Amino acid sequence: MSEKKVAIVTGATGGIGFAVAKRLGQDGFRVILNGIDDEQGAKKVEELRAEGIQAEYYGFDVTKDELVTSNITKIGEKYGKIDVLVNNAGGLGGRARFEEMTTEFYRFVMALNLDSAFFASRAAIPFLKKGDNPSIINYTSNAGWNAGGPGAGIYGTSKAAVHTLTRALAKDLAEYGIRVNAVSPGTIDTPFHAQIKSTKPEVFASWKNNIMLGRLGQPEEVASVISFLVSDDAAFLTAETIQVGGGQGLGI
Repeated sequence: MSEKKVAIVTGATGGIGFAVAKRLGQDGFRVILNGIDDEQGAKKVEELRAEGIQAEYYGFDVTKDELVTSNITKIGEKYGKIDVLVNNAGGLGGRARFEEMTTEFYRFVMALNLDSAFFASRAAIPFLKKGDNPSIINYTSNAGWNAGGPGAGIYGTSKAAVHTLTRALAKDLAEYGIRVNAVSPGTIDTPFHAQIKSTKPEVFASWKNNIMLGRLGQPEEVASVISFLVSDDAAFLTAETIQVGGGQGLGI
C-alpha cells in the first residue's frame, strides 16, 4: 500500500483541474492526472515532477463507463487505496435552446457532467474504503440553481443533478467514513472562457460587475478550498456545497 495519500483529479491537464492537482501535490499527495490530451498530460506531469511532486497521467474519456472503471481500478490496485477523488472533468459542451436541441447534444452534456462523476465515484468507492480520511469532491455551478444563461439550460440541469448526487453519495458512504462535498466555482479566469474573452472582451470584462468582490476568481482559489475540504481540518464536513464565487449573483 502506498504510504503517500493518493488523489485522482479528472480533467486535470489545464484550468482549475491542473491547479487542484498542483495544490494537492504541494500538500503531499501523490497526484494522478486524468485527461484526453495525452501530449498535454505528459507535459503537465513533467511540470509537477520538476517541483518535486509525485505525479502520473492516465488518459481516458470520463464519459466512457468501461474506460473509467478499468483505469480507476488499475490505479486503486496499484496503490492499494484511493484517498481523494476530484471529479473536476466537465463543461458547458456548447449552447443549444431546447426546441432545437438534439438528443445527442443532450446526452453529451449530461454524460460530461453527471455520468462522469457517477462512473468515477462508483469505480473509486472500493478503494476509498481503504483510504485515510477519504473523500470525493464534485463540481456544481450557479447554473445548477439559476438554470444558466440562454442555451445553457441542459448544462444547468446536469449541474443541479451533480448537487443532488453529492448529497446522495454522502448519505450512501457516511457509514464507511467517506465524505462527499462539492465546490461551485463562480467565474474563474481560465481557458473555459477563452472564446468570449477573445471575441467579446467587453462582455468578459463586464462579468466582474456582478461579483461582490469586483474581480474574477483564479484557479488557485478553487484549489485552496478543495485542499481544505480533503484535509483533516474538514473531517466533520460532508454533503456540503461551497460557493467559490466572490459573492457572484447576490447583487451589489
